[in-house]
Amino acid sequence: MGCYNSIVIDKPASEVWEAFKDFHDLSWAKNVITKVEKIGDKSLNEIGSKRILNDAFHETLLSYDDDAKNLTYSIDDGPDVMSKDNVKGYIGEITVFPVTENDSSFVLWTSKWESAKKEGVAEFCNPIYYGVLQDLKSYFS
Repeated sequence: MGCYNSIVIDKPASEVWEAFKDFHDLSWAKNVITKVEKIGDKSLNEIGSKRILNDAFHETLLSYDDDAKNLTYSIDDGPDVMSKDNVKGYIGEITVFPVTENDSSFVLWTSKWESAKKEGVAEFCNPIYYGVLQDLKSYFS
């Protein structure tokens, strides 16, 4: 069970990673993420930082590695099939890899979960991740 989404962006990995450094800022994903509410007092990439996206997705930052350009987060609650009553153990992971051939970036966004009472989690999430990655590419164009 999981989701897999990726994109190549014609910018260096260090530059693309900057978009992910603040867990509370998704302003570059303006076509998909219309609102980010910071919950609590944790800083921008501090483990345990919480946010609510679009008044629906409750997420927590689980790990952050600036050198590896990688972070993981949980979706703790959400709409429909993403609710805490349906999905258990949902973990998303974002990694920005350098493409050395032309100094561009490969962004990999995956997710997995332990269990779901109802089917359709991947079908619900994949279009969202696809749209966010398209926004990311547009942001750097």
